Amino acid sequence: MADSTRTARLYWDRFVGPDHKWRRDPVTGGERTPPGEDLAALRAGLGRPAMDVPKLWPYYTSAVNDDLARRDQVSDEQQAEHAALTLFGLHQQSRNEPMHRQGVKLGQALLALRRTEKFSDEALDRRVATLAAATSVPALLVHLRGLVTQLRTVGQPLDYTHLMSDIQQWHSVDRRSAVRRKWALGYQAWKPESTDKNGA
Repeated sequence: MADSTRTARLYWDRFVGPDHKWRRDPVTGGERTPPGEDLAALRAGLGRPAMDVPKLWPYYTSAVNDDLARRDQVSDEQQAEHAALTLFGLHQQSRNEPMHRQGVKLGQALLALRRTEKFSDEALDRRVATLAAATSVPALLVHLRGLVTQLRTVGQPLDYTHLMSDIQQWHSVDRRSAVRRKWALGYQAWKPESTDKNGA
């Protein structure tokens, strides 16, 4: 993802500081958290194409590709930002702590979800495998939506800048294997611990 096309700070970065806490409002000194109406606007885009929901337009930061715009098309980056925004709106809903955390990639977040034992290991493994096997971006987003809902349930944060990059790369069939490999390296870290309590 080229930073040279970024026109403004990504939405989640406006609120979460480098210490993974809410930023302080320079005027009031209190925590500056995403307003509920912002999160509602973001969720309005779930399952909808990028640029299809006017309430979401103020939150986009990706530069417009003039060549694509002339053909009434949006770029892969714009589509990825739209998807990440809507998933963040879902993830942050009703959570008091930030659900964006820099450095927590999807595989790592899903591993943390598995370790909570809140959901069946087998069912979660199947959901993650189905996600990784998605053959289109719309299918990927359907599976991500379900997993993000589970992450929200346990209060597990996720790096939305990384997720946006993963979604953007999923538009290219040639890049999907690299994204899958990254997810596998994060999620399959539980494998070496698959011994019983006696170390057998």
